[in-house]
Amino acid sequence: MTVTAVHKDTEQLTMTITAHFDAPAERLWKLWQDPRQLERWWGPPTYPATFVAYEFAPGGMATYFMTGPGGDKHHGWWKIKEIVAPHRLEFEDGFADADGKPVDDRPVTATRVAIVAEGSRTEMTIETRFPSVEAMQQLLEMGMEEGITLAIGQMDGILAEAA
Repeated sequence: MTVTAVHKDTEQLTMTITAHFDAPAERLWKLWQDPRQLERWWGPPTYPATFVAYEFAPGGMATYFMTGPGGDKHHGWWKIKEIVAPHRLEFEDGFADADGKPVDDRPVTATRVAIVAEGSRTEMTIETRFPSVEAMQQLLEMGMEEGITLAIGQMDGILAEAA
């Protein structure tokens, strides 16, 4: 499996996932930059993502939904904070209504993706910062760790294809 470590720190309110890939950093970066490639892995295998809007620029917004096995849709949004291609992406991540508008009763997290070349391999870390211990517990109970781990596990297959 691609994910090599998951570290949860309730004092720092973070969950950090580390993964390693047999692909160059620039190729891995495209899986974040291109919404058609992103939607092939962003949701777990049984909850594929569809990106409705994707403005990949600082200040840009993305809206998406994941479709469950029964046809149920779960909507989300990102607000892009920083892009340093092909090494770092920072965004806020939250829940949305069916129109893609943020909902107030669910936590918003801050996510930092770091992509570091290690010879012919690449390390990716995804650090999620939670607004509170309660929010962290709520999202983990909803299956966030399992979901993102399964989602990242789909990246190897995409990276193995011709770019």
